[in-house]
Amino acid sequence: MDVSSRLRARCLIVLQSLTALALVAAGLGAGDAVAGSQQQDRLAACGTANAALNRPATASSTENAGVPASAAVDGNPGTRWGSAFSDPQWLQIDLGSKLSICQVALTWETAYGKAFRIEVSDNATAWSQIYSTTTGTGGAQTLDVTGSGRYLRITGTQRATGYGYSLWEVAVRTSDGTGPVIPPTDPRNPDFGPNVFVYGPGSSQPDMQNKLNQIATEMHTNQFGTQRYAVLWKPGTYTADVNLGFYTQVAGLGMSPDDVNLNGHVRVEADWLQQGDNPNNKGNATQNFWRSAENLSVTTPAGQIERWAVSQAAPYRRMHLKGAPEVQLWNGGDGWASGGLFADSKIDGRVVSGSQQQWFSRNSEFGSWAGSVWNMVFVGTNGAPPQHFPDPAHTVVGQTPKVREKPFLYFDAAGNYNVFVPAIRNNSAGTSWSQGPAAGSSISLADFSIVKPGDSADTINAALAAGKHLLITPGVYHLNDTIRVTRPNTVVLGLGLATLIPDTGKAAISVADVDGVKLAGMLIDAGPNNSPSLVEIGPAGSTASHAANPTSLHDVFFRVGGAHIGKASVSLQVNSSDVIGDHLWLWRGDHGDGVGWNVNTAANGLVVNGNNVTMYGLFVEHYQQYETLWNGNGGRTYFYQNEMPYDVPDQASWSSGGGTQGWAAYKVANSVTTHEAWGVGSYCFFSPNNSIVASRSFEVPDTAGVRFHDLVSVSLGGVGTISNVINNTGGTANAATQQRYLPSYP
Repeated sequence: MDVSSRLRARCLIVLQSLTALALVAAGLGAGDAVAGSQQQDRLAACGTANAALNRPATASSTENAGVPASAAVDGNPGTRWGSAFSDPQWLQIDLGSKLSICQVALTWETAYGKAFRIEVSDNATAWSQIYSTTTGTGGAQTLDVTGSGRYLRITGTQRATGYGYSLWEVAVRTSDGTGPVIPPTDPRNPDFGPNVFVYGPGSSQPDMQNKLNQIATEMHTNQFGTQRYAVLWKPGTYTADVNLGFYTQVAGLGMSPDDVNLNGHVRVEADWLQQGDNPNNKGNATQNFWRSAENLSVTTPAGQIERWAVSQAAPYRRMHLKGAPEVQLWNGGDGWASGGLFADSKIDGRVVSGSQQQWFSRNSEFGSWAGSVWNMVFVGTNGAPPQHFPDPAHTVVGQTPKVREKPFLYFDAAGNYNVFVPAIRNNSAGTSWSQGPAAGSSISLADFSIVKPGDSADTINAALAAGKHLLITPGVYHLNDTIRVTRPNTVVLGLGLATLIPDTGKAAISVADVDGVKLAGMLIDAGPNNSPSLVEIGPAGSTASHAANPTSLHDVFFRVGGAHIGKASVSLQVNSSDVIGDHLWLWRGDHGDGVGWNVNTAANGLVVNGNNVTMYGLFVEHYQQYETLWNGNGGRTYFYQNEMPYDVPDQASWSSGGGTQGWAAYKVANSVTTHEAWGVGSYCFFSPNNSIVASRSFEVPDTAGVRFHDLVSVSLGGVGTISNVINNTGGTANAATQQRYLPSYP
């Protein structure tokens, strides 16, 4: 058969298949219509949903990379699986759990199976046959079967053509209607589960404050606990003192931060963690992680300051601080603090950074700014200090080239809940909201599935397959399978630091190489079985351009160890192009439970393979090889904070080879021709063995298209050595000279 004839035949089969699928959807088979009522009765008992849709699929072979096994279960009748041109061949589908199977629908391409069988298994080892034929006719076959199992396998033993076996689609229907039932979401009265507290203007103020106090007390030192909370306010004015602890999100439900005003405080105090050798000194903020304040205005009592003494994973986003003469980013005295974020926020008074070692501010507005330690970066921020590096170490970029703000939940005047998705902003400065309504679009909460504690990966994936967005409520979710986001423009929004743990060594989330997916507000916590990656954006080899509508990640945090033993080769792998990262903390635990050089193993925090990927506010710490590995062209990073692994046992255990000691914190691959970064810092503290040496913090190809601005290396307390800031340049940071600065490279 020549190529044109084969293409015409394929088109005919697609038309036949679509017709057959339409008949099935109407309750009719592809055979004679006289049996229609019987077929309708069977389908009613059998269920019409496809239990194989977007499930993991493997095959004995593929004809080429363009016809993978997954294409037979992707719901797209224009994509297919094709095998090698030999017998036998098989396609296997993991349905996720044991199901009672009553029907299998096969849509063959021209290259069909004349002889094949269908088998099921509970363990993918012992198989039971539920159908076989030696007279297959190809086209669209709807086969009534009886059997049960988690795995289904179609094995071809005789080809009808000289080609292989080729299936456009496989649909599996079950007697229980496929399993998870996705309840509708009432946008006027949604069920947010037990860990979300919503207050309105008519709520009891004493009851509200009592709940805030209760949560604050419970979460004050609860660094690795399993409790998660979100406290939300409908538009209105309230009096509240919010002392924000671990795993707690507070947020307004207005379209503007000024729609919800709290008279009082939204604060984080450094008052629980010992600093240095003095047990009475509790001013240490370096472990004030995992909490957030969003979409609120706060008016402090006259003359009172605000305190936001935090370190990583504690965003102050889309906030308006009105009353305070200043906000202090440390305990206000002698306390340590180690990094944070202002994004899309307006602070009428002065920001005083104090002992903050580094800080990232993007698209914000300040009355003024005072303070600097090692690395203060301002991008698109009005009221930022002037560019000066070092001493003070202020890196200032006047405009943000391209960004999307984080989606957020809001409550409208008609009494409905919605999620607002901000539009892409180009070459912007200042907030998205202070000069009028932000550009973007709204999605009714009716289009979301609300995920609550106890929901499984199967249930979550069924909601995604049904075309729903996800609102993940506060809780810890143990996953036995990957959450698969395949639809363009899907929003996955977490509340209250919703935490996903992949227990079985799979990724927690995978995103297809599609436009405009938004992941926001969640903690990905590695499980005890090693995951090759915790989150994958685009499959390996992704090539599509998403410049007009990029996928974006907002306040997405990763943890390997600390709460328990966790293992992951890579925390975040970005294969798609044009992805935007908006405040990410990737952390291999250096304290807590389940930590140790051979315990919470993790090679890389971030691996970027896509082109034109941009990171704003990137924190990556303690990984065991290249902590950030950038293989794609056109990458940009605005602010980078890194700590090398503390727990290196000896030099021989930590070497990237070729005479290099240790691993660079940020590696741009030798094949890259264009890359740029602003305000980047890397620190060492080799506490078990202070003789450890890292040859450099940053390692990049020497080419005109790769440029770095405002770099710093620090030996914390002089414990360990970094020989060079970047490549073989910048000087040594060690006990004698603990900080090394370099304004530019090359």
